[in-house]
Amino acid sequence: MKKILVSLTILAVSAFISGAQRPSPVNPSDYQFTTVKENPVTPVKNQFRSGTCWCFSALSFLESEVIKAKSLKDPALYPDFSEMFVVRKAYYDRARKYVRLDGKLNFAAGSDFGDVLEVARTYGLMDQNAYSGMQYGYDLPVQGELDAVLKGYVEAVVKNPNRKLTQVWPKGIDGILDAYMGEIPATFTVNGASYTPESYRDAQGIDLDDYIGFTSYTHHPFYTAFAIEVEDNWRWTPSWNVTLDEFMSIIDNAIDKGYTVAWGGDVSEEGFTRNGLAILIDNSAKPTTGSDQERWVGKGEDKPAEKPAVKELEVTQELRQLMFDEKTSTDDHGMHLYGIAKDQNGNKYYLIKNSWGEAGAFKGHWYMSENFAKAKTLNIVVNKKAVPKEILKKLGLK
Repeated sequence: MKKILVSLTILAVSAFISGAQRPSPVNPSDYQFTTVKENPVTPVKNQFRSGTCWCFSALSFLESEVIKAKSLKDPALYPDFSEMFVVRKAYYDRARKYVRLDGKLNFAAGSDFGDVLEVARTYGLMDQNAYSGMQYGYDLPVQGELDAVLKGYVEAVVKNPNRKLTQVWPKGIDGILDAYMGEIPATFTVNGASYTPESYRDAQGIDLDDYIGFTSYTHHPFYTAFAIEVEDNWRWTPSWNVTLDEFMSIIDNAIDKGYTVAWGGDVSEEGFTRNGLAILIDNSAKPTTGSDQERWVGKGEDKPAEKPAVKELEVTQELRQLMFDEKTSTDDHGMHLYGIAKDQNGNKYYLIKNSWGEAGAFKGHWYMSENFAKAKTLNIVVNKKAVPKEILKKLGLK
């Protein structure tokens, strides 16, 4: 099955280009969290200056799926999938589609969860130690030059200067990717066993057809599937459309049953802060530049909150739709939702693993309020075993 989208759109505001910091309206010291349920996740990584949150979050989700499927207790045995193997294969597939569509397709770094699942089906998976995908002199992903070179190449091909495309232009894409990311080894070793990408995927104990994408909007009928209309959903990945109450119940049921959730949504809110909190306050965020983290939450120290609590918006199905239609909810970022907590007032939060390194008060993890999740989650991917049976029945799924 095909699944969900999630993407990162890079914006720029001149005040933030100059390095101005954004004051934080909330402060983690004002909150005391108690964990209600927490499912295993692998260590936090750093996508740094790359628009690849969709890959980091989806692979983190799949790593948790392997942990559950194999009942792994020792973190030393947790999988560590190579993000850049998936990114490289996705770049190639997108280039082919871009040319087939005469350039009428978004060609940028952002993508969707379905991209990761499709790459894994088609090409397999690799261990991080077998393929880092960074041959260009940095310890962390810095892909602005690579993105620009690839875009320039496919744009030149689309112009079709010979009035007939050659059959060799795709080799040029591979050549660029080899230069920047390195050649992919045919075989590699993990824990003493030799694998190909396909055999390594098959050894993980998971079925890629078990993963289902969901969303909740009223511009399409409920209990049907549609491709969410954002430009980075370049594979046109469909999501099942359910009511908001059902949407949230899928997340809660997944966590309760020991599963996790690939989360895609909007983080360009002032209430989504650098200090590890996501609170739905009634203010607009101003994105910035630099690392992926800096684009959305700035850099430097947070200013202390004036009040120990921030009043949140109450979210309805209608408000969700309005935010999407007005584009105040956009496809900014992908993260990994893995647990539930409550604050000192009994308010519900979700535990979120981000991919900005060990940033913030919680070392790369965020507490996202239930209201923020209701309003700003564009889409999720879950294991179908985590979906309430009555919802699967409405969709005609087993």
